Amino acid sequence: MADLLWLIPALPFLGAVLLVLFGTKLPRTVAGLVGVGSVGISALVTIILGMDFLATRPAFYQQEVWQWFSVAGFSPSIGFHLDALSLVFIFVITFVGFLIHLYSTAYMADEADFSRFFACMNLFVGSMLVLVMADNLLLLYLGWEGVGLCSYLLIGFWYKEPANGYAARKAFIITRVGDTAMAIGLFMLFQLFGTLNIQSILSDAPQVWPVGAEGALLVALLLLGGAVGKSGQLPLQTWLPDAMAGPTPVSALIHAATMVTAGVYLITRMFVIFELAPVAQLTVAIIGAVTLLIAGFSALTQYDLKRVLAYSTISQIGYMFLALGVGAWSAGIFHFMIHAFFKALLFLCAGAIILALHHEQDMRKMGGLRHKMPVVFWTFLIGAASLAALPIITAGFYSKDQILWYALAGENGNIWLYAAGLAGAFLTSIYTFRMVFLTFYGESKTHLEHPPGRRITIPLIILAVLSLVGGFIELPHNFGHVVLFSDLLAPVLPGISASEVLAANEWLFQLLAAVVSLGGVFVAYLFYIKSPHLLHSLERSPAAMRLHRFWFSGWGFDALYDNLLVRPYVFFSNLNKRDIIDSFYTGLARMAEGFHVIFSQTQSGMLRNYVMGIVVGAIMILTISLLL
Repeated sequence: MADLLWLIPALPFLGAVLLVLFGTKLPRTVAGLVGVGSVGISALVTIILGMDFLATRPAFYQQEVWQWFSVAGFSPSIGFHLDALSLVFIFVITFVGFLIHLYSTAYMADEADFSRFFACMNLFVGSMLVLVMADNLLLLYLGWEGVGLCSYLLIGFWYKEPANGYAARKAFIITRVGDTAMAIGLFMLFQLFGTLNIQSILSDAPQVWPVGAEGALLVALLLLGGAVGKSGQLPLQTWLPDAMAGPTPVSALIHAATMVTAGVYLITRMFVIFELAPVAQLTVAIIGAVTLLIAGFSALTQYDLKRVLAYSTISQIGYMFLALGVGAWSAGIFHFMIHAFFKALLFLCAGAIILALHHEQDMRKMGGLRHKMPVVFWTFLIGAASLAALPIITAGFYSKDQILWYALAGENGNIWLYAAGLAGAFLTSIYTFRMVFLTFYGESKTHLEHPPGRRITIPLIILAVLSLVGGFIELPHNFGHVVLFSDLLAPVLPGISASEVLAANEWLFQLLAAVVSLGGVFVAYLFYIKSPHLLHSLERSPAAMRLHRFWFSGWGFDALYDNLLVRPYVFFSNLNKRDIIDSFYTGLARMAEGFHVIFSQTQSGMLRNYVMGIVVGAIMILTISLLL
């Protein structure tokens, strides 16, 4: 079965190549079939491999396709490594990616650049698969940068709009900041270990560094820099809301199955280094806790449906970082998987709404859609309930509850991290059901243009089912602890033990988390359905208006970076347009032009002049030779 590994990333890449070369000549149906089919077959291969992996339970599958290059003892390969961790990511990338591709055939049906869209989407999926399957960090970095390139191409897909081009450049440049830190970390790892093979580094690191070593701390922080850039975490989170400029299926793919989860994968894959650097691991937890709060407050103030979901993604990735930071590795990956289901569902539902309302995204202009779009309403409601972690019935409850529990009772947990996670859960319920009530309830304000067809509704129904039942593969202790997911990851990731003192009362904390989630739903119902005048009176307060503007602007991070970095850089760039270095090279060019003019005069076309030149030259050479 290991011989099939190469097919998983190769098929999306093959689809991308075919669409680039022949896409404009293919009928839309055929182009869509190539785009969707290549990812679908990749998902099928993943399922076959996964079933064999679960049946035989090997430590891992390994396949070396070929030797990439060999320079001065550095010989990375194009090799793929499949273990339980990468299997989870591959399944999410291919299966959820396939559903998004299928949805896209209807959503982008009227798009002139239909083939280009699917070529970029396939390249995106292929790059992410290389990232999570790579057996060495150089190949992982190739996939990492491929994902960054594809995000630029897809966020700016409608490039004729200047704002879209700006959003694409912003995403590309900000993530390059983190990528640079990560590249420096890879150089340091190679210098210390003489290899970038992931398994070799993980096995040798405890012998090279003791716990708390400065080298481990520095490398871990550099890797964390790459992770916060790709995953949209503090302080490099500002690109993610603007990434909504791309088509909605792109947003779904970025937020659910590919780019923003790359940082989560990197930290988890290199967990040994982070455990050897407790300060860096605590930093991961703090970044996650702070990010989930600031993103939650910002989501409360947005009116663009997709921007609410964008800030929601930042917040939910923050929960994953919180889990990884307290050592709850499997809990973080479990939430990654469940989040992929309900966030893809919410984005695809949002796309169906936007398409039906003639590309209207402002929730204030929506309302009353639950009767006009019943399938979208019920699936969106399921996704929203899972995002808000409504107890018992949703998958999001089980994944988020684990993180909250270990943030308090885990070996590295504490009351402050738990309080941040609990407050974030309350905010999540409020902004999620604010979104539901503004979009689907109240008075209808917009005419329905395009009711969704089956290629849109079928992916929604499948994702809705997964958003409900996905949590039952990992039940908490109080439900009999039917553990499947963490057992699957146990050979790859270390377990975590909870405080014995708190464990006896775990059900109280689960009850508290449930009450907080339901309380957020009630607050949203109170302000947006039952007594909206309370909200209007609150909004008229000067202090509330200032706070609203501050949160709406993403806590002013864009303005801060603009004033501290962008404007000074542009200012000095304008001053530097004609500096001495440019003048020097301009002078060389002009001198060459001058000699050209002079020497071109010698090319008269008269033979006697050429002969005379040869004679004079020969006389000068003989004279110099005699004198010397």
